[in-house]
Amino acid sequence: MFTVIGLMLGGMCIGFLLRRRQLTGIHQIITVLIWILLFLLGIEVGENRQIIEGLATLGLEALAITITAVIGSCLAAWALWKSVYKRKRRAA
Repeated sequence: MFTVIGLMLGGMCIGFLLRRRQLTGIHQIITVLIWILLFLLGIEVGENRQIIEGLATLGLEALAITITAVIGSCLAAWALWKSVYKRKRRAA
């Protein structure tokens, strides 16, 4: 854990020191590194027998959480829309 925090703080310090320089192409490098990390994570997950055996259960839980989150977001957006629309009517 300390290694991760140390690397993060080190990156922040380097970013702070290099903030005035134009770093062209850094976004492409970051994108490729993220792809590599995701690929390696997929290999690790694929090797883990417990995760593979519980994939159906994990998938159902993820689906339930996703549906609940989408419904909650839609309801919140609808309530906000109604609230803003009522205020506009009163002001007009």
